[in-house]
Amino acid sequence: MDDLLRRLFGGGDAPDTAELKPDFGPDPDPATRPEPVTRRVLMITHNPVLKTLRAKTVREHFGWNDANTLAQGYIDDVRYASYDYARYEVVERLEVDAYPLKRDGFRYDENSYLRAWSSRSFHDPDGVDYLALVREFEMIERVSSGEIDEVWLFGHPYGGYWESVMAGPGAFWCNAPPLKGTEGCARRFVIMGFNFERGVGEMLEDLGHRVESIMTKVYEHRRGDANLFERFTRYDRRNPRQAEVGNVHYAPNSQRDYDWGNPRIVPSRHHTWWRFPDLSGEARPVDARVWGGGDIRQHHLWWLRHLPHVTGSSSGIAHNWWQYVIDPNLVDV
Repeated sequence: MDDLLRRLFGGGDAPDTAELKPDFGPDPDPATRPEPVTRRVLMITHNPVLKTLRAKTVREHFGWNDANTLAQGYIDDVRYASYDYARYEVVERLEVDAYPLKRDGFRYDENSYLRAWSSRSFHDPDGVDYLALVREFEMIERVSSGEIDEVWLFGHPYGGYWESVMAGPGAFWCNAPPLKGTEGCARRFVIMGFNFERGVGEMLEDLGHRVESIMTKVYEHRRGDANLFERFTRYDRRNPRQAEVGNVHYAPNSQRDYDWGNPRIVPSRHHTWWRFPDLSGEARPVDARVWGGGDIRQHHLWWLRHLPHVTGSSSGIAHNWWQYVIDPNLVDV
């Protein structure tokens, strides 16, 4: 092993890996911390009542997670990951006793959903009719008036939500095609889709893919070393011995998708991103111990904590990437 580490790190003494442990970064310098922003959320939960099963909701019947508890965990994690910059506030919570309408006009009822769950044979196409949701809950009017800034949908498995989708004028790919028919809104907004069968870790994965989409757009005209988001997402399998932070599916040492628990030691310069925009520094050995040992929520928090989060700008792009993630209206299109 020592010989391998010497080859990886350029000779000399093998780096000490015995003390590898979770490392989620230092507290930022208060002098360079951006002013926090509050984003107002409309939260809609599709949780129909099963009238033939003692009037339990579908969530209660299957023992799935409480949407309000998930939302609070997500709010807390995003605030921590963004170094207190992104503060979400749910201004209205609506629980809907109905299954969402699919884009082909189909809608489950109690019997058809329970049959589908029992047989694991679900309606295709699965996707919801987003424009019907936009109209039903007056999303365009409420975003345009400033009452809300984004929408969170919670629901059962095979509810048909995208993990995220962007609406409004100039909307662009956000882990889903831009939502056509919403151009009349006064500004862009994101609709997040969460499954209450899953946990906060999966919600952070949805956010991570939102980050990837938005920051890819921010840097779409930058090439080579000027594309800092491409550099941020390097991992060893794709860029041997040049790993930085990786992406949502690939940690610096991952060999395949979702391989966040890999014990393989590789060199990574992930730690330099905590000093952004100064990215100088030598690579350090890392393995899964550094980002939580394979836990989905811990890895995603670790990854998100590396996003640049300080004041200032370079070449027209802010040093606080969170501002683009939280408010897509700040992205030039």
